[in-house]
Amino acid sequence: MSKKYIEDEVFEKIDFTIKNIEKAEYENCTFKDCNFSSSDLSHISFTECTFDTCNLSTAKINLSSFKTVDFINCKLLGLHFEQCNDFLFAVSFTNCTLNLSSFYKRNMKKTTFTNCIIHEVDFTEVDLSASVFSECDLSNSIFENTNLEKVDLNTSYNYIIDPEKNKIKKAKFALNGLLGLLSKYDIVVE
Repeated sequence: MSKKYIEDEVFEKIDFTIKNIEKAEYENCTFKDCNFSSSDLSHISFTECTFDTCNLSTAKINLSSFKTVDFINCKLLGLHFEQCNDFLFAVSFTNCTLNLSSFYKRNMKKTTFTNCIIHEVDFTEVDLSASVFSECDLSNSIFENTNLEKVDLNTSYNYIIDPEKNKIKKAKFALNGLLGLLSKYDIVVE
């Protein structure tokens, strides 16, 4: 049985914790002020969609597809993006809170994070090459065996990245961010 196809629709102020979202393929749809907290979004496809001022915290996204999806002003706590469908996975985040989420082994080349709170997020073995983190707080986020080549972290802060455990060739860092690259050496910089 094939899924329903929904195109060019706007879903506004819907509480999907009360009314389940329809299992379908959504293309060029906008979700505004919607609550998906702890909802089951598994096996749903979102293509060229926008989530604006939505709460997706702890939603189940097993084999969900996010193909060129923009998250704006969203709360995305505890999401396991590593469980999503890999095919054409492409997302961007603006003014979002992503705390306690995981992108483990995800291909995220050229991803944009703008003015986001990204605390305790797992970027282990993620390909973030040529991505941009603009004005992001990366406190306690994990970077291990992560491809950070050509990544722009120039305006971001509170990150700790071990250059020996990550690829950082041609990555951009601000002078005050260099402490996050040297933290394992327990040195004092004055």
